[in-house]
Amino acid sequence: MSKRILFLSNGHGEDLNASLVLQALREIAPDVETAAMPIVGEGNAYRKLEVPIVGPTQKLPSGGFNYIVVGRLLNPMNWARDTNPLNFLRDLSAGLVGLTWRQIQAVRGYSQRCDLLFATGDIVPILFAYITGKPFMAFLVSTSSYYEGRAVVPMLAMMALRSHRCRQIFTRDAFTAQDLQRRGLSKTVFAGYPIMDVLKPTGKDLKRVPEQPMIALLPGSRLPEALHNLGLQLQLCEAIAQRQAAQFQAALVPSITDDHLQNLAHQQGWSLEQAGHLVKGETHVFCHRDAFADILQQCSLAIGMAGTAVEQAVGLGKPVVQIIGLGPQFTYPFAEAQMRLLGPSVVTVGRRSATPELITEAADKVISILNDPHYPAQCLKNGKERVGEPGGSTQIAQYLADCTQA
Repeated sequence: MSKRILFLSNGHGEDLNASLVLQALREIAPDVETAAMPIVGEGNAYRKLEVPIVGPTQKLPSGGFNYIVVGRLLNPMNWARDTNPLNFLRDLSAGLVGLTWRQIQAVRGYSQRCDLLFATGDIVPILFAYITGKPFMAFLVSTSSYYEGRAVVPMLAMMALRSHRCRQIFTRDAFTAQDLQRRGLSKTVFAGYPIMDVLKPTGKDLKRVPEQPMIALLPGSRLPEALHNLGLQLQLCEAIAQRQAAQFQAALVPSITDDHLQNLAHQQGWSLEQAGHLVKGETHVFCHRDAFADILQQCSLAIGMAGTAVEQAVGLGKPVVQIIGLGPQFTYPFAEAQMRLLGPSVVTVGRRSATPELITEAADKVISILNDPHYPAQCLKNGKERVGEPGGSTQIAQYLADCTQA
């Protein structure tokens, strides 16, 4: 009789990590049946793999960035990551509480046929797994000891993690694993960070000019915020180009269309010369929807206004300069938390939405970094410490496979 594992996660980055582990598990143990419950958003990372979704999903007004109500009530630290409480109220009015209850019921029902649950995220999927009464493993992808010097784990989550039914705890970095081990959670390990496993170049021709530095633009994935962020980044590209010749490559999500780019170019005084090619004077920005890994691997520096993509850039040893947008995700509290999480590889310019003066300051910072002969080596070392090497998907999947065979 085949074994069955249910994957639980709550957020875009959490879904990505969990789906990568699931994909690796399919290769290691193809006889293990898998299903998923994405608690926040529609779970597109799972749907692309044609993984069965066991309960209701819904795209909420916040765009999936807000943590669901259980996590907010049980972990006040989450409030600091959302600077607009109105987004939470909009989610509530859109049926957040009812959605959560239906998801709990779906997980409790389906899990009775499961041998193991794998919870990726924060307190929410951990509690979902715990209340089923089934064995589970937890991947604390939303928690790191780098934020506060020690991992902030809510009391209820700690209770669940100490349970004998929690078979293994995975962390996103080695520092957090060591912290939790010292605090009595001996079953904690750092087995790698799966997001580093999707950065294999595709061979996309970016038409690099060897003597010029290449700068990656990472505006984020959620519309309309990502478009506003890209507009600020275009202003920064223009300011940089006035100081030093450079190439600019934007890594966009498919939902940003050429019509979006045309409208943005018109608003900013740029022109869309051909598909994905933005021009203003002597400044050229090439936009791609299928070259994320190629851009990150080849860039000299990234201008980041994103979450997971910035972590991946840091993991590759790239310096990142952040400027602030209007949100709801990439606000100063989020950017400041990223600096604590990711260390000296990340620099944030300004504490409010970027003004012309802050754009000028950011351009000067970019030029300074590009001409610092020692900083790249520091970023490379820091990236390995804070994020880690590739291979996490397979290593975590092996733990799951071994547990189902025990």
